[in-house]
Amino acid sequence: MMPIRPGAVNWMTARRGIVHSERTSPAMKAHGSRLFGLQTWVALPAAREETDPSFAHFEGADLPVLEAEGKRVRLVVGEAWGLRSPVKTFTNTIYADVRLESGAVLPLDAIHEERAVYVVSGAVTIGSGRFPSGQLLVLRPDTITVRNAEDDVTRLVLIGGETMDGPRHIWWNFVSSRLDRIEQAKADWKAGRFDTVPGDAEEFIPLPDADKVVSYP
Repeated sequence: MMPIRPGAVNWMTARRGIVHSERTSPAMKAHGSRLFGLQTWVALPAAREETDPSFAHFEGADLPVLEAEGKRVRLVVGEAWGLRSPVKTFTNTIYADVRLESGAVLPLDAIHEERAVYVVSGAVTIGSGRFPSGQLLVLRPDTITVRNAEDDVTRLVLIGGETMDGPRHIWWNFVSSRLDRIEQAKADWKAGRFDTVPGDAEEFIPLPDADKVVSYP
């Protein structure tokens, strides 16, 4: 069991298959708490999909932070702005948590093949366009400046990296480059061939009646 606190990272790499359980402590349940966040899935290279799963934990203090000119950038994954995250990935990846004060700007160099900005709160301007919260902005592959368009703090997440080496298919919690592998995972889950979580084996989630597979080219 590994507690995760604000600012920390639990980096789980599923590969050929992993089971996990997320729990709230009884003490926290009794007093209540507020939580918001983003769960982000990163595609593995096809050649790495069937290797052994792994898990790594990093405290908030382990992650590099840039604070300058009205911006605070916490680099969760990757390398940018002279910072390097300790989180290991198999491809060139960028993931940053950004806070911009009013009028502050975030320069983005074209060093990643694909990039996108998700506006968590507030609003930003890129070129002549203004974009409020709740939007995922896929960026052109050139140098871009993101500016806070609000009188208050704007919060955003930058994600991106190398282009995937082929399509990925998603069904429920199963992701693979191969449709037949997802069918095998469904059969394995239904038959109980996945390992159970130590100390939490009694709470099994049955295979859902989910929608069709979603594919991303």
